[in-house]
Amino acid sequence: MARPPPDPVFTLRGSSASVNTLHFDCAEAGRPLLYSGSETGLVHVWNLNTRRTERVLDGHAGSSVLWVRTVCSTNTLLSQGRDMRVCVWDLNQGRGAVTHSVHTGSVGFCRCSLLEEDGGRALLALPAENMEGIKVMELTSHTEICSLIPETKHGMLMCMKMWQADSGPLLCAGYEDGSLVIWDVSQRRPLSSLKVHPEPVMCLDFDVGRQKGVSGSSENILSAWTLDGQQNLQMQASVTLTNPGLSHLCIRDDGKILATAGWDGNVRVFAWKKLKPLAVLQHHKDLVHCVAFSDHPEPSRRLLAAGSKDQRISLWSIYSEG
Repeated sequence: MARPPPDPVFTLRGSSASVNTLHFDCAEAGRPLLYSGSETGLVHVWNLNTRRTERVLDGHAGSSVLWVRTVCSTNTLLSQGRDMRVCVWDLNQGRGAVTHSVHTGSVGFCRCSLLEEDGGRALLALPAENMEGIKVMELTSHTEICSLIPETKHGMLMCMKMWQADSGPLLCAGYEDGSLVIWDVSQRRPLSSLKVHPEPVMCLDFDVGRQKGVSGSSENILSAWTLDGQQNLQMQASVTLTNPGLSHLCIRDDGKILATAGWDGNVRVFAWKKLKPLAVLQHHKDLVHCVAFSDHPEPSRRLLAAGSKDQRISLWSIYSEG
């Protein structure tokens, strides 16, 4: 008999606004942190030991924060806002100041994607001004490396994920017409494309080890797809959900489970290898905007976090045996 879904380990309630994005940082021993970005332009830094806000960063003049990510090599934080800026925050020695910002020009909702390469170089992919394009820049030097604009019209850029392949950085972009495009960043060209959804692609993630990705849209289909040896996209499987609409999804680093953030307020957990449904986590009173897995080195302390329009962040301990 299947075990019933668990309750949250605890709930964080201090954001006072819709929670749009989450990011764990457990790199410092004994001090696990969770960063959250809110609709009112604030970034909250939560200490998961005390379960309280350690500090609040205000750099987007009240514009909604879409994405946050720490850069391990430089101990900085990136926050992307609807003010068309990516702020770079200095976190060294307890500081929390914006050292500079990058203008995106984008008025859409596509989140940035960060790739930290071996050797300390960090690449940042940003949505561009023309709604379809992507800019890729080297973060430390602020040098733009390339601009990726599809020749075929796919509509607005909706989501993207960049990763390191043997041949160099690759990027998967999801578009308004339901298509995915794989880009070779070094060669500045598309490698393949595939129409995966009948509606706009709202979210995607990619498992480099399995060469397999997953995407969700505004309809009720979760789709898995693969890259073959020639970097061609191939459909693999799909799951029909009870209710339509996925805001976000995330594959855990160990490649065992996948979590999705639903418009129906539910977080769904799947076995990633076969896309088998494992649990429906029901806690939030409004749509869930984002999910994130902790990067804690101890499997028993891995958490799943979900951020919602109901202004709450739920934290769950699930399938954490390693």
